[in-house]
Amino acid sequence: MRIVYFGSSSFGIPSLRALGESGHDLVGIFTQPARAAGRHKTPQPTPVAEWAKDNSIACSEAENINTRQNLDAVAACGGDLLVVIAFGQKISREVIDLHPKGAINVHASLLPKYRGAAPINAAIMGGETETGVSIITLADRMDAGFVLGQAKMDIAPDDTAESLHDKLAKLSPSVLMETIAQIVAGTAVYSRQDESLVTFAHKLKKSDGFIDWSRPAEKIANMARGLWPWPGAQTDYVSAKTSKCCRVTIAQACVAPAAGSGGGRYGVFDEDLNVICGKDRLSILKIKPAGSALMDFKDFVNGRTTSPGDLFMPIAEGK
Repeated sequence: MRIVYFGSSSFGIPSLRALGESGHDLVGIFTQPARAAGRHKTPQPTPVAEWAKDNSIACSEAENINTRQNLDAVAACGGDLLVVIAFGQKISREVIDLHPKGAINVHASLLPKYRGAAPINAAIMGGETETGVSIITLADRMDAGFVLGQAKMDIAPDDTAESLHDKLAKLSPSVLMETIAQIVAGTAVYSRQDESLVTFAHKLKKSDGFIDWSRPAEKIANMARGLWPWPGAQTDYVSAKTSKCCRVTIAQACVAPAAGSGGGRYGVFDEDLNVICGKDRLSILKIKPAGSALMDFKDFVNGRTTSPGDLFMPIAEGK
């Protein structure tokens, strides 16, 4: 099978490696252009471009894969099957139709749950205990194609979006290669998604990480895990003694043992330095002050002489 690969992020690297080591011919790789990154705004190639360079495989950068120039470049590859993983662009039907065996996509959820741009984050924030990857055909509507294969895995209580991303990336190659084998053999089963079970995971923005302390502690704990490392569950810490304020990101937290509904102002530290929430109280485990490294909460407390009555204050939209 002659395979063309579209992808940009590190999520697809284990699958790309598996394709390169398989008996199939990897005849073309297309990725997003290098983007400015870091303090000096140096153009940074995508992880896929870096992998291709390291493995001496040609890789084309495409700002818009659907232009006539890029369409001709894809056609010149003579691919039988198009594999798409975290490419970051909408792909036209004209591009898909260049491939006699069609186009398939690796999506990081158990579809039809969590269609969209941030399925890993959404699964953790939604309190799911299980997730997985789905191999689907490309469709005109986002992530609405036929399902050809799925693999499941548990979400650990301490998983963050970062750790779950890496686990799912490693899970993907086996189900992808099995699906390709079925396509080659003509035994692939194309199952329609149940539209009544569809949920969506919208593209994240910075303000999605602003903590509302009137929410239940469990929801905030899941939010912290689901948004680490970006955009992060953020709040402003205010010392009752000094009135000094600093922006912090909560990376890991849990519902405080024997926490009750309690009274008091949302976001205030109680006598055990747990935070009063809309329901129960939150015990902070890992925290990252702005401009500092991630640290244990006890080190944060010691460094700022945190005391009962200190406050986590919500961040206003746009700040």
